[in-house]
Amino acid sequence: MVLRLLRELAQQPQKIGVMEIIAPPWSAQPAARDWVAPVSRRGHARSFHAGLPGYAPTPLVDLPALAAGLGVGQVLVKDESARLGLPAFKVLGASWACAQVVAGRTGADLNLAALRQAAQGSGLRLVTATDGNHGRAVAWMARLLGVTATVFGPAVMTATARQAIVSEGAQFEEVDGNYDDAVRAALAYTQDGAGRQLVQDTAWPGYEQVPARIVEGYETLAGEIDDALTISPDLVAVPVGVGSLAQAVVTHYRRAGASRPAVLSVEPDTAACFLASMVAGKPVTVPTGATIMAGLNCGTPSSAAWPVLRAGCDAAVAVGDADAATAVDDLARLGISSGPSGAATLAGVRAALTGPGAGARREALRIDGGSVVVLLSTEGRSAPGPLARQP
Repeated sequence: MVLRLLRELAQQPQKIGVMEIIAPPWSAQPAARDWVAPVSRRGHARSFHAGLPGYAPTPLVDLPALAAGLGVGQVLVKDESARLGLPAFKVLGASWACAQVVAGRTGADLNLAALRQAAQGSGLRLVTATDGNHGRAVAWMARLLGVTATVFGPAVMTATARQAIVSEGAQFEEVDGNYDDAVRAALAYTQDGAGRQLVQDTAWPGYEQVPARIVEGYETLAGEIDDALTISPDLVAVPVGVGSLAQAVVTHYRRAGASRPAVLSVEPDTAACFLASMVAGKPVTVPTGATIMAGLNCGTPSSAAWPVLRAGCDAAVAVGDADAATAVDDLARLGISSGPSGAATLAGVRAALTGPGAGARREALRIDGGSVVVLLSTEGRSAPGPLARQP
């Protein structure tokens, strides 16, 4: 479905940089590295995270075997399989946004003790939609703050993901539809009762403030990468669902005075909404299908992320389930626990830097044999055993 849409878009006369529909689906923006991002409030969220129980920077792991296979100097994997006791990076955005919501409603200072005290008896209920990790992160933060949470999710969510949310004390509501339908259901529920506050990680016109706080929270991850490196990376690969993490990464590396690596977005080929939007030159909603990359199974880019990625993301690539599953297994053999949505970055970099047409793609990304590549592995593997690969 998505590949057919990309082919149709590519046939339309547009000035969109480089486009390949023969494997891999790919688009590049030559001027992206010259864009300068607006100033963000990046330091505030990191200070808050440092005060949460169990906070520590996650590992940045050097994997020479991957570098040899990709024909680059170094590959480093940012391993988010154990972030604040949860198996994904999402808690960085959810915790900061939830803190801001409570502070905004109660006037409390932005530290955990003050927020917990202020939240008691407030009648606040945090509401969100999810395809897995974000919903659990909101539920976790609600429990930490001592408030209730309701999480909406599409019917295709796994039983394991649902149970993880319920285990945090949240109420889970199944939606007969996809992720976008779950977001609409969460919004309607929020509007239908007092004390309910939507904490959603995608933006749309009229709903931008909370998603902006989530993006600020994600910048902690990029700051940790800076601290761990003695040299600047040449390429950072980011998995993309609605694009909020990629928005944080692009904002971080395109700020004035920052190192300016290439940024590569990676999506499932069944839900490549950013790639399709890049090809179209405007936000596009795509039909979504089943994929093992459940955390990236989103059909509409965030309205806040889109202009940032359109201006500052160097390239986008889409990968299939088989390649993501192979990446999961390869990372596991190298000691990295990574679920399909996290391992998608390895699959995406392989698609971009190797195979037919790789020379042009490497040139677009300015990658050579000495380049330093950072892969964001955004989730741990939820269960052992073979993955249910989609055709």
